[in-house]
Amino acid sequence: MTVRTRFAPSPTGMLHIGGVRTALFCWLYARRHGGIFILRVEDTDRERSTPEAVQVILDGMAWLGLDADEGPYYQTQRYGRYREVIDRWLAEGKAYHCYCTKDELEQLRNDQLARKEKPRYNGRCRHDAQPRQGITPVVRFANPQEGEVVVDDAVHGRVVFQNSELDDLIILRSDGNPTYNFCVTVDDWDMKITHVIRGDDHLNNTPRQINMLKTLGGELPTYAHLPMILGPDGAKLSKRHGAVSVLQYKEEGYLAEALLNYLARLGWSHGDQEIFTLDEMCKLFDITDVNKSAAAINPDKLSWLNQQHLMRADDARLAGELQWQLAQLEVDTSGGPDLEAVVAAQKERAKTLKDMAASSVFFFREPAWYEEKAAKKNLTPETKPHLERAHEALAGLGDWSAESIHALMQALAEQGGVGLGKIAQPIRVAVSGGSVSPPIDQTLAILGSEQVLKRLERAIAFIGS
Repeated sequence: MTVRTRFAPSPTGMLHIGGVRTALFCWLYARRHGGIFILRVEDTDRERSTPEAVQVILDGMAWLGLDADEGPYYQTQRYGRYREVIDRWLAEGKAYHCYCTKDELEQLRNDQLARKEKPRYNGRCRHDAQPRQGITPVVRFANPQEGEVVVDDAVHGRVVFQNSELDDLIILRSDGNPTYNFCVTVDDWDMKITHVIRGDDHLNNTPRQINMLKTLGGELPTYAHLPMILGPDGAKLSKRHGAVSVLQYKEEGYLAEALLNYLARLGWSHGDQEIFTLDEMCKLFDITDVNKSAAAINPDKLSWLNQQHLMRADDARLAGELQWQLAQLEVDTSGGPDLEAVVAAQKERAKTLKDMAASSVFFFREPAWYEEKAAKKNLTPETKPHLERAHEALAGLGDWSAESIHALMQALAEQGGVGLGKIAQPIRVAVSGGSVSPPIDQTLAILGSEQVLKRLERAIAFIGS
C-alpha cells in the first residue's frame, strides 16, 4: 500500500505555525514511507476565503520546502463531483431533503436545552420530507441510528462514539454549497488518502466522516489527531503568542529548516536529539511517537535552534538571505564588501538573519552617528593618539588581511604600552558607530582599506571638534 497523506488548510485566515506543524508531520510521514503528499485547499467557505490567504499558503509551503506531489486541489473546483455523490445518495435514500426553517430548528434547540438534552437534529424530515412552499431545502446525510464508531487513533488510541449521539449532518446548504465534513470525506475517498493527520480539534468530526466514508464504500484511513500548540502561558495559541502568518517568521529572519526543526520537536522526539536536518527528520519521524499532550511554544528555544542552524548553514546561501534582509532596511549592498565574508564574520553572533542584518548595516553604509555611550568612552582626547597612530600604520599596510591587521594591532598596543582593547575598541567605534562588531581584524579586513581609513579620519575629526 502506498502511503498517501494530505494537508488541507482553509484559506479563511493566514497559515500559522499550528497548520505548518500539521503540514510538516503529513509531509514527513509520506517521505518516511516513500509515499505521496497532497496539498488540498478547502475553500468552500466562500465568504471568508480570500485569494490573499491562498497565496500565503502556497508561498509559505514553498518557503518551507514542503513540496507537494499532487495538488494544489481546490474544493470549489470539485462542486460537480460533490453534487454527483449527493444526487446518488438522495436516490439511494442515504441522504434526504430537510425543509425545517431556522426558527423551527432554533426552537428545537431551545426545547432540548431546557430538558438538559444535547442539542441535535431530531430527524423530523428523515422519513416525511414534504416540500414546503417558499422553502429551499437543505440536504442531510442519513447517519446510522444504532451502533458505534470506533476510531483507532495513532496518537490518542481507541476512541468510541455512539451513533445515537450523532445527528443527521447537513451536507448541502440551501444556497447550493456543500459543507465541510461532506467535502472532506469525498475528497479523502477520491484521493485515496491512507493517513489523515490533523489537529485534535477535528477528532469530533471523525465519526461523521467515517460513517460517510462507509456509505461511499471506501476503506477507512488511519487517523492521527495531533495535540494543540499552546502559548508560553499555557493558554490557547493566539496572535500575541505567534499565531501569525508563517511568512512573518521569514521576515523576522528565521531559517525555514530551523522553524521546521522547532515545530517537529513540539510533540515529537527522538531520544535526546534536539537539532535535526530535514533529511534526518524524514528518516526518523513516526506518527506513533507523537505525544498525546499539548505542547507550549517557547520563543527562546526557537531562537536558540535558529542560531544553531545559522552556524551550520552554507555561507553562500545565507548571503542571499542576508541581502534580502538588508534590502528590507533599504541598504544597497551592490557596492559594498563581499556578503559571504560578512556572513562568515557574523553567523555565530546572530540569533536571526534580521539581527545579522541590523548589525551588518555599517559594512555597507557609513554610520550617520556614533552611539553616545560608546563615543563618550572611546572617542576621547585620550584615545585620539591611538587612532592617529592606527591610521598611519594601516595606511602603510601592504597586505590587507585579517592576519596582518591583527599583527599590526598587537604591535601598536605593545608600542603604546596598553592592552589590545585600548587600541581595538576606539577603532571599532570609529568604523562601526558602536561598541559591538565581529573581531576587529575581521571587521577591518571586510571593510577594506579605503573605508577604514576614511572612517578613522572622520572619528579623529569628531574628537577634535
